[in-house]
Parts: sequence; C-alpha cells; structure tokens
Amino acid sequence: MFVQPVPTLCRDGDSVLILDQTALPWRRAQCRLHTLDDVAHAIRSMQVRGAPLIGGTAAYGVALALSRDGADAIRLEHALALLGATRPTAVNLHWALGRMAAVLRPLPDEERVAAAWHEAAAICADDAATCDAIGRHGLELLLGLRVDDARPIRIMTHCNAGWLATLGAGTALAPVYAAQAAGLAVDILVSETRPRNQGLLTAWELREAGIPHTLIADNAAGLMLARGEVDVVITGADRIAANGDTANKVGTYLKALAAREAGVPFYIAAPYSTLDFACPDGDSIPIEDRGGDEVCTVFGLDTAGMPTQVRLSPPDTRAVNPAFDVTPARLIAGIVTELGVIAPGDLLRTYRRART
Repeated sequence: MFVQPVPTLCRDGDSVLILDQTALPWRRAQCRLHTLDDVAHAIRSMQVRGAPLIGGTAAYGVALALSRDGADAIRLEHALALLGATRPTAVNLHWALGRMAAVLRPLPDEERVAAAWHEAAAICADDAATCDAIGRHGLELLLGLRVDDARPIRIMTHCNAGWLATLGAGTALAPVYAAQAAGLAVDILVSETRPRNQGLLTAWELREAGIPHTLIADNAAGLMLARGEVDVVITGADRIAANGDTANKVGTYLKALAAREAGVPFYIAAPYSTLDFACPDGDSIPIEDRGGDEVCTVFGLDTAGMPTQVRLSPPDTRAVNPAFDVTPARLIAGIVTELGVIAPGDLLRTYRRART
C-alpha cells in the first residue's frame, strides 16, 4: 500500500493536522484545526483540496464540532449544513457528510463523539485503499498502451490528483506511482492549471518521487497532443454524473477535445464516491465560481525568495472564474475506479453488480 510522504490529514488528540497546501510548492507547513469553523475555512480557502481529501476533512470536521460544541442533534445538523456549504462542486464532500449523518443521527448523544471520530478515520482508511485499487487498474491500462519498450509512456494530466488531493496515492497519479513501483517507465506532462496553478503541486509531487515530468503552459497541451507527443491523458474528477459526464478543474474539457481530435485516449480516474447518481448529466452539475480576483492576481516568490502576490491587471478589470468545467461522456475512453476501468455508460450497472 502506498504511504504518503507527509500525511495530508490526521487526527492529533482532540484536533486535526492538515498539510497546508496553500504553502506549496515553496514550503511544507502543517496547520492545526481545532474547531468546526477552522475546518470550514480550510476547505473554502483550499488549504485542503481534492475531492477525496475534502470529504475526509469534512468528516473530521463533524467529529471536531461534536467534541467541542456538544453532540446533540441540533449541533450535528449545524455542522453538516455548515460544511456542506463550503464547496458546491466536489460531490465527495456531500458523500462523506451523508455517511457521517447516516451513522450519527440514530445514536444517543453520549455515543456520537466516539462514533464520529471512528467513522471519520474509517472514511480516510477506505480512501487510501480505494486509491491503491485505482492505481492497480490504472497500471494495467498503462501496460496495455505500451508500444515501445525503449521509451516511457507519455502521460498528460491536468490539475493535481495525486496524494496531495487524497488520503492515499491519489487518483490520476495513482497509476503513475504504481508504474514506478512496477518498474514501468513513464514521463508526465503536467499542465500548470491556471488560475490556481495546481499543476505546480503535481510537479512538486513528481519531483519528490523522482518521476520524470515536464511542466507545460495550459495552452500548449493542444499542440503537444497534435504533434504526437502524448500517449494518454488522465485527469481526476470532482463529480461524475450518472451518464458519465464529468466535472473537473477548468481546462479539462479543452484537453479532452484536443485529445479526441488527435486520436489520444482520454481517461478519468476517480473513486465511486465521486459518482452522483442523483445528477443525471453534466448540465445538472453545479459549477463553483471562485470570483475574479484569482484570475487577476498570481502568487509566487519574489527575488528575495519570499512568498508574494502580484496583481496582473488593473484593479477595475472585470473577470470571471469558473473553477470547473464539464467533459461530456462521449469524449471519455473510460473511468478508472476501484472496481476497474469502466465505460462511462456502464457506471450504474457496474455499481449495482458490485453491490449484489
């Protein structure tokens, strides 16, 4: 089983420690969360990010709330509602809160705190195992794409869907780590993913792991696909509709379109908890708008090596900032889940078969 180099989330007594992802890739920093409001802020501000990690963090937020504020039904419902409103698109958030609610609501007040901590830990452990399974199935996919033992498999990705975004090896990067462990050579093209530049987190992960990679501008992806420099595109997902339409970080749809034109297979890697069978198609997926300021500013290091924010445009510039886009199922070759690589149209049937 993959072991995270630094835990993204863990309990520490009556508080929770997270890896503060707003400090990356320049420095590693942990942040201690003591209260429900601390957890809500960490999710909103993207100190934690990635659909599975958001879900696990929210689960621990419920446990913190009941430990600090009391475990009666009113406080439980308040915690569920507050955390449920932090990020609208990532369905794992609501999946994890629903799992917590199903366990905790029937219990008497005196049993809820211990049960909340236990269930939150179980959600995190389940995600780690799910990531490993995604890695195994993704490795089989990569082995099937190998055509020349003399060169590595060239994988393009978008945003960050590695161990930083989960409680385990990641989703889109889980096959990459599995390939490394199996001795299969890979080379990763990392899309920078503006405006949050989360591709930099992928590059940081891969550098730490010693995996060959190249950072590219988002808009270079089409050209590299057209020139035959990519064997496969694999991204993560924040919500998958019942018909297989998939929401992921904005810019994913453009890569899927370019991959289809270039004849390069485009895959999604995500756990079944990312599927929303109550959402019929991509038009029904809520898209988070994070506000234009993220588009008009950039965060980095100054000449003295100190973190700083720089404004790219005049203050009165109007900007929009949809955080996600939706890739139609017809552009997706398959979805790599813990149950295997599944065609978008077979998701519900496969899920039902696995439950029987």
